[in-house]
Amino acid sequence: MNSKQSPEHLAYVLRLADNALILGQRNAEWCSHGPALEEDIALANISLDLIGQARLLYTHAATLEAALNGNTKTEDDYAYFRSEREFANYTIAELPHFGPLAGTTRAERDYAVTIVRNFLYSALMIEAWSALQASSDAQLAAIAAKSIKETSYHLHHARDWLVRLGDGTEESHRRAQAALDYLMPYTREFFATDTIEQAVADAGIAPLTSEFEAAWREQVASALEEATLEAPVEVQHVTTGKQGEHSEHMGYLLAEMQSVARQHPGARW
Repeated sequence: MNSKQSPEHLAYVLRLADNALILGQRNAEWCSHGPALEEDIALANISLDLIGQARLLYTHAATLEAALNGNTKTEDDYAYFRSEREFANYTIAELPHFGPLAGTTRAERDYAVTIVRNFLYSALMIEAWSALQASSDAQLAAIAAKSIKETSYHLHHARDWLVRLGDGTEESHRRAQAALDYLMPYTREFFATDTIEQAVADAGIAPLTSEFEAAWREQVASALEEATLEAPVEVQHVTTGKQGEHSEHMGYLLAEMQSVARQHPGARW
């Protein structure tokens, strides 16, 4: 079997798509709730970029799956008609905007959580898309070339706000530091290599994320220094969202995102 038609290749592309879709869905929750009109529009545009990336990746996944087993899928099938355990996004992407108390109480959205997450994720994906432009999968390389331009803006936006919040008022600094303490442990999942990632790396389809962990850490450290924030002590636990084992928040997110499509299966939008 051609490596470009392997189950691992399909699984990897779906991971990329799921990350973009779920984070795009989360950022879209700020629509009409942004802290300022300009930020309301900015987050909506970032959401659209991420969902656009997901659409391209899901369409590519459908092509790979058709070659693998003859199944005919659409982007809607992947987004709206898979169960929670079938999604393979990083856990950090599905967390709500409410901060460390989100598991037990529903508080107001905290923009610091949104900014810190977007920064940590965009700093990863700027490296990933850059490397994926050299993929042996020509379609994936083309998606990467388009996505890196969007991700550059996402990173610039998030980094700029990270510095403003961290090096701003006492309250903004406190909230930015709390968001960083909350989210940073989830980034260990970025660099935990598994059999899927090893297989696509061996086939020349994608790099191991561990190969650019040092570059990611350097970029994060530089931003945190400018923002007068401190990285929390590293934890040993590694979350397993990309293995389909999600937090308690994922089911609620999917219920909202998928509800209309599931109520009207087969509808054309």
